[in-house]
Amino acid sequence: MRRFKQQLSEGECIDILKSAYRGFLSVIGDGGYPYSIPINFVLGDGKLYFHCAKEGHKIDAVRSCDKACFTVIDNPQKEPGDWWYHVNSVICFGRITIMEDDAEKDKYLRLLGAKYFPEGYDIEKDMANNAPRANVLEFTIEHCTGKRVREK
Repeated sequence: MRRFKQQLSEGECIDILKSAYRGFLSVIGDGGYPYSIPINFVLGDGKLYFHCAKEGHKIDAVRSCDKACFTVIDNPQKEPGDWWYHVNSVICFGRITIMEDDAEKDKYLRLLGAKYFPEGYDIEKDMANNAPRANVLEFTIEHCTGKRVREK
């Protein structure tokens, strides 16, 4: 990182990954072009997990190349009297795989549901209806950096 004074600690990066609502998963798509997708995610056991369909451009890209990156930003903040925003960002580089074990896949689908579904939502009913048609992608973080951005 060039601006090392703005670098976040590993703990700060993990906190942002735990609390961020959505991020951008980037993979290598057709013809070697970058393919970036806004996507819901959950951090668990030191890895990132995403749900997706069993077919499509994203799955094809993951099958073709397991290298990926994932980027999140936290909620922009303004200091009193400032007109500019302060934001923290985290970018993770790593390898992504399609989970094959149904029990493990269901575990992370439930974690995603717990993060995104409203209180009182019937996760088990949703699992019965939709889990057989879903894949879970597991992102193993190899390197992660975070940065404080003070826009002005």
